[in-house]
Amino acid sequence: MTAAGILNVNKEKGITSHDVVQRVRRALPGTKVGHAGTLDPMATGVLVVLVGHAVRISEFVMDLTKVYRATITLGESTDTYDAEGNVTATAPVLASESDVLSSLSRFVGEIEQTPPPYSAAKIDGKRAYKLARQGKSTLPPARIAHVYRVELTRFNSPYVEIEVECAKGTYIRSIGHDLGIALGCGAHVSTLIRTQIGPFDMESAVDSATLPEVLQDEGWKSLLRPTDLGLANLPSLTVQIEDEKDLRHGQAVEAGSVNLPSETAVSDGLTARGYAEDGSLIGILQYDQPSKTWRPRKILT
Repeated sequence: MTAAGILNVNKEKGITSHDVVQRVRRALPGTKVGHAGTLDPMATGVLVVLVGHAVRISEFVMDLTKVYRATITLGESTDTYDAEGNVTATAPVLASESDVLSSLSRFVGEIEQTPPPYSAAKIDGKRAYKLARQGKSTLPPARIAHVYRVELTRFNSPYVEIEVECAKGTYIRSIGHDLGIALGCGAHVSTLIRTQIGPFDMESAVDSATLPEVLQDEGWKSLLRPTDLGLANLPSLTVQIEDEKDLRHGQAVEAGSVNLPSETAVSDGLTARGYAEDGSLIGILQYDQPSKTWRPRKILT
């Protein structure tokens, strides 16, 4: 049987997320490999690598809550909003710790945020970083970001260390840049670590530098986490054995034949993890209110 599941990788600095995927592909020829949630080359930390049929749940893994730790350097702005860019402006840093705390509070909640000019955000269908490299300074359009908390963990002017818990699509570089604007001195993110994506954290991650060696060991599959761990934010349900075959063949099943926890509120379009009676993952199902059926959205096994 083809290996399938999730590798929790600690990406090293200086390589792309795609580089990590390529290392896994070379070690596991013929196996589908992808990732969920890109990290910039300067950033380190948790990168979820999907192996085998797990590549099909990428969109759901990206929906998991993320936690970052960042160091922001005040008094120096760059064109990339991080330490790898060219310095565009400098200014004296007069902000106190209370000033920083007050300014950080505005970045919590549902906020409007403009992605960095060097980012994968699109401008009229083209990636912003490609336009920036061509000397076109147009910023990507602002978007809504969901930030659950921002904590100041250390202040030693001009350095501000923060921890951010947020949803997908949030740019920590933009938070650093915008903090500099709010404080009137400019700023950029000088270090960035993603410490957690949902249930995947740094403590249980394998270093990306050791991946080629680790994947040559016969016991490497013990590092694979179950595919459904990447679906931890979805409710679960169990399908009766006589309906399991129908789902695997793309057919819907009646809602009455599904065992769903009583505390789960069912509404049209609800997405859930579907399990067989033996506990094996069938796939991702979606509720259709008009027909009162559960329809297969992605069958994984």
